[in-house]
Amino acid sequence: MSRKKLLEVKNLKQYFKIDKKTTVKAVDDVTFDIFEGETFGLVGESGSGKSTTGRAVIRLYHPTAGEITFDGRDISGKLNAEGKKFVTKNMQMIFQDPMASLNPRMTVMDIIAEGLDIYGMCKDKEDRTQRVYKLLKTVGLNEQHASRYPHEFSGGQRQRIGIARALAVEPKFIICDEPISALDVSIQAQVVNLLKKLQKDFNYTYLFIAHDLSMVKYISDRIGVMHCGQLVELGSADELYEYPLHPYTKSLLSAIPLPDPDYERDRVRIRYDMNMHDYSKEQPRWIEIKEDHFILASESEEVKYREEIEKIEELKKIKSEIKI
Repeated sequence: MSRKKLLEVKNLKQYFKIDKKTTVKAVDDVTFDIFEGETFGLVGESGSGKSTTGRAVIRLYHPTAGEITFDGRDISGKLNAEGKKFVTKNMQMIFQDPMASLNPRMTVMDIIAEGLDIYGMCKDKEDRTQRVYKLLKTVGLNEQHASRYPHEFSGGQRQRIGIARALAVEPKFIICDEPISALDVSIQAQVVNLLKKLQKDFNYTYLFIAHDLSMVKYISDRIGVMHCGQLVELGSADELYEYPLHPYTKSLLSAIPLPDPDYERDRVRIRYDMNMHDYSKEQPRWIEIKEDHFILASESEEVKYREEIEKIEELKKIKSEIKI
């Protein structure tokens, strides 16, 4: 049975004109799909264009070029009032900094209920209150928290409030824009486990943007790797971590520390240099190098990657024979 594509992004470009001579290509020709009920991870270093991609998809920015199709509807052009309502009702965002994204002058009750008020989702004041209480309980908080203000909470609690606010309007799609990077490590795991539980209970679809590759692997079904505004590799989480092809993906994975002194002593960091690609004669293309595994490569690089895949397949075969 084929899965339903909830989001389709084709050749997305997001440029920012700084002055008459300078234009920053924050997102340059990015293409990917997200299926209903899955978590699509987007990783890369700071400035690679991850968050800009997310903000363009949810239409916080007006895309320079490209197509964005959500739930069978084109949302890439200029949106009228009804189109904006469709996007904001069905797409929500969990922001990186929970303190900066919550209004300090509003109580938790009003912060969470704001979306409910805008879309007229409550019958009366009692229904509004009960809905907020239920949302607080869903994210691991309680009714007493509703009358407090954001500054009275810890970072992890504030992020839970942000999650409750995103869930309030019952969206189909949630963009998690580095939702754990501002939190302590112990709290990060709690928030990620909460997101996984919510997805299991309500069949949410996530675009999960993050730096932490190990955390992205834990939560994601498929992962896209971004560098300098372009997607350089895309594949299933297991495939990408065990058998990366692009040199940039390999460099990111080589930087992940493990709690193993022997491994850490011998760990070799792979350094990525953009100049290793000679695109002066051959322009790179976005190609499906094998089933559901995409990579940005020129023709000569494609040949090299296909040879590498053959070696990987041989290695997999040997491993399976050893297990037998």
